[in-house]
Order: sequence, then C-alpha cells, then structure tokens
Amino acid sequence: MPTWLIKNYSDFDKYLDEQLAKLDTDKIDFYLLHGLNKTRWPELETLRVEKWAERTIEDGRIGHIGFSFHDDLDTFKKIIDYYDGWTFCQIQYNYMDTEYQAGTEGLKYAATKGLAVVVMEPIQGGRLAVPPPEEVQKIWDKAGSDRKLAEWALQWVWNQPEVSVVLSGMSTMQHVEENVVSAGRSGVGTLTKEDLETIAQVKQKIKEIGFIGCTGCDYCQPCPANVSIPEVFRIYNEYFASGNSDEVKARYPEEIEEANRASKCIKCAKCEELCPQQLPIRSLLQNAVRTFEGRR
Repeated sequence: MPTWLIKNYSDFDKYLDEQLAKLDTDKIDFYLLHGLNKTRWPELETLRVEKWAERTIEDGRIGHIGFSFHDDLDTFKKIIDYYDGWTFCQIQYNYMDTEYQAGTEGLKYAATKGLAVVVMEPIQGGRLAVPPPEEVQKIWDKAGSDRKLAEWALQWVWNQPEVSVVLSGMSTMQHVEENVVSAGRSGVGTLTKEDLETIAQVKQKIKEIGFIGCTGCDYCQPCPANVSIPEVFRIYNEYFASGNSDEVKARYPEEIEEANRASKCIKCAKCEELCPQQLPIRSLLQNAVRTFEGRR
C-alpha cells in the first residue's frame, strides 16, 4: 500500500483494487503498508487502517497484513502495540545497523509480539560487499574464511533467531546462484564464536574509518563530469562512521558544490578504469546520491 498517497478511507480500497487488477488476481497473501514512519502513521491511525485491514482480510482480498518501516525505535514499538492483527513487519537490519531505526531491540520486540520479521538491506544497499579499506580487509583475511563479503553479511542476519526472511538485492544471475548456495548453508547458530568476533571487529573498524577504501589518491580526477569523487567518498565515510549523523549529512551540500556532486555522474566508468583500489565507483556514487541528495 503506497501509504503516502492515502488521503481518505476510500483510498485504501482504491489502491488495493488497482493492484489486484494489475496483478490479475483476486487475493494477495501478504500485504504491506509500505514505508511507515512517524509522519505517515498518525494519519493512518486516524483513518482506522486496522478496521480496513480486518474487513479486507474478511472479504478475502488479502491474507495477512504487515508493514514496512523506516523511522525510530519508539515509533516502531508504537505501531506494533497499536494493533494485535499484524502478522509481519519489514525492517532494515544488518551487522552495522543494530542500533539504527528498529535495530536489534526492535527486532526482538517484534518477535516477542509474535510478528514474523522480514529483513531488508542485509548488505546495507551493497555497501558491506564493496572492497573495504585495507585495515578492514586485514581483519577479514585473518579469519581465514573463503566467504565473500556479501555472504558474511547475509550469514550474520540469518544467524539471528528472530529473523524470518532475508531480502537481498541481486542484479546478476551470479548473485542469485551465490545467494541460493549461501542460504543453503545458513541457519541460527551457524556462525561460530570466532566468526561473530571477526564481524564485531570489522564493525568497530568501519565505525572508525568508514566503508569505502578510497585512499584519496586522485587517480580518478579530473572526472569528465566534474564529480569530486574523493570528496564525496570522504563525507560518505564520515557519515557512516558517525552513526548516520545528521550534522555530517548537512555538510554535504555545504562542502561540495552542486556542479561537483555525486548526482552529476554520467556513468562513463573512466574512474573505475583508473582506480587502484578497484572500487565500484559508479555504484558507490549512486548510493551517495540516495543518502545525501534524496534521489534514486
């Protein structure tokens, strides 16, 4: 349900019926109120969305009602406590985001209330799979495992007993095949004490220095589109190392001129050909656009 489009009670049926028609079906088994937060939720609460959900389950158009969430822990708990009919929820969760949005406390809270928990962003939008800074790579190497970085991240989430389903973006058939194999050897308690300690060390080091192993060598400069790649990555790393500080985020438009921002990337890949760290710069710049410029 596109909750941001809901203006009155009749809109619930309007959008669901449009979706059913487009999908050529008369029932959706698991239906999400999409993108709930502290701004949208009070509006749905006023419209008594739970009454609509109960009626819609009763008439057979949906089987189970849930919600996806992007906001703080208190708002998450408030939504869960409001309605006993929730079957499931969807939250952002990975080994870096244990205290971000719903976080670990929210995950456990939802599970104790009987909700199945679907996890999105287990690899944090791909950030946990990019070549890391040298200091971080040394920790992974010391572990002596042949797991790829994406699998480390996925296995950590699958290791949590409260998690029901893990969603992962896959852009190639290779990703699909690797994730299927990884899922086949996953499970609660699969990771050893040593594995968990390795991940904890990686998390701490990333919080100290950031995600992106950009050394500021400037080999990618000048960019044909004038993107200040090293400067974008510097602020990007500071932002995540600070725990997603709004203060750091606010510095992005202050320190980087509009003509030099990540959104100006033309995806020519010249920078990737020159990068000695072999970073997926185009993808990372797109992440920076989403994080700092609010665009996709």
